[in-house]
Amino acid sequence: MRKIPKASMDDEEIIRSVLNGNRNDYEFIMRRYNERLYRIGISILKDESDVEDIMQETYIKAYKNLETFKQQSKFSTWLTRIMVNESLAKLKYRKRFEQLGDTETDNTPSYFTHSETPEKQFMQKELRGIIENAVKSLPQKYQTVFMMREIENMNVQETAKSLNITNENVKVRLHRAKELLKTNITLASGTPEIFPFLQNRCDRVVSFVLENIRS
Repeated sequence: MRKIPKASMDDEEIIRSVLNGNRNDYEFIMRRYNERLYRIGISILKDESDVEDIMQETYIKAYKNLETFKQQSKFSTWLTRIMVNESLAKLKYRKRFEQLGDTETDNTPSYFTHSETPEKQFMQKELRGIIENAVKSLPQKYQTVFMMREIENMNVQETAKSLNITNENVKVRLHRAKELLKTNITLASGTPEIFPFLQNRCDRVVSFVLENIRS
């Protein structure tokens, strides 16, 4: 019988493999969801280093609780919910010690990617910057829903379950987010990928978590 590549297995199959002792297979889960968790985390925390820390904590917490995972919802929803909860807890902790005005400095990350010409690179960078800044200017509750629905293409039910809100609330928040964005940008097809979780970040998170669960 031909062996199915593990990268093409569904989440439940990979989880069963991990629970059967193949801990390294957890890497396939992380690489599958790194970008989603990063985008959701950045919509809440706005800080790349904090998001990476929370992603690592999320994966470790999920790994430690794999045996108790109830398949009443999709694994991706369960994992996303952990990320949301951990991010909100971090935000609450951080706000407790921050003074007003400390977050005004511009720490906007650079998402420059190589392209065919310097002119095209510049245009892509400018457009991506406009879109990202417009999204980041949204209130957090609208930004997170927008990130889940429009960028991660999560459905209404999964978004609602991840955020512990109603389906109707998801629709209202998304509509409000789009209304707020209309004043700054026009969303068009062919927009460059925004809020990418670049390869070096992906490798860093995977290495940290694998080292932790092996020990």
